[in-house]
Amino acid sequence: MQHLALSFLFLFASATAVAVDQTSKQLRQRHAGSSFISSLQFKHVLRVCNAYPFSHPLDVYIGKEKLTSEPMPYKKCGEFRPTLKAGDKIEFKVDDSSSAGSFSVSELPSNDATLVLVIYRHDTISTGVAFESHVFSKLLNAQVAVVDTYRGAAKVTPRIQDIKKHKDPNQQVRSEELRFDSVMAVNPGLYAVTLEGADGKVEAKHDLVAVESESYMVMRVGLEAAAGQSYPQEIMVFPQSDPAQFSGAVTAMPTIFATVLAMVGMHLAA
Repeated sequence: MQHLALSFLFLFASATAVAVDQTSKQLRQRHAGSSFISSLQFKHVLRVCNAYPFSHPLDVYIGKEKLTSEPMPYKKCGEFRPTLKAGDKIEFKVDDSSSAGSFSVSELPSNDATLVLVIYRHDTISTGVAFESHVFSKLLNAQVAVVDTYRGAAKVTPRIQDIKKHKDPNQQVRSEELRFDSVMAVNPGLYAVTLEGADGKVEAKHDLVAVESESYMVMRVGLEAAAGQSYPQEIMVFPQSDPAQFSGAVTAMPTIFATVLAMVGMHLAA
């Protein structure tokens, strides 16, 4: 696996999220010779997804601190709560020794947020890595970021549709086209995400359980290798929420269930 170090700025992708950098402009007042204003501490959750097609799992480090208790295999994600700061380097290693690639955090949001980092194959020829990153700010709606890490010639269209409840023949199943590199606000409910080929055939499918205030990554993964092992195109979804809360009677849903929040420029070229 070829080493590739990339530096990228964690950016807000939601047009509704506007952060004011208060930490760099702290107002300080003095009373009786001492400051009574303390620095704000923001909660940052780091989610890391391994979309790199490879037979060996990856370990994740920040500096010398190992985040993964067990190596993370292909098509798996992990959630961590490290103390992050600008300049930290997130490194991926094979067998705790060989470096697969590293990602430098240039800046962090000045609010509570979920940070997502996806490692995947750079191209179909080399074994170099690439990264995609996104920041989810806190919203009431479920948020879904749709990214394409597949490397190959196959062209597909991602779609989201209702899952029929109780096999009700009268239930109208809605379907909407998604766009790669975009973020959607989705109403709570049970959905299926599909990859539809040019001939209309469904090439891959995965359930999506959307709950309020949660942030989801929907990733097209796989590799059509120019040499060596290829991996079929599939869909990864993280996190996978519990569908039990939707097991009751069918309820009416709004007409539009997926709304584009913002386009996300996450692809990195190298």
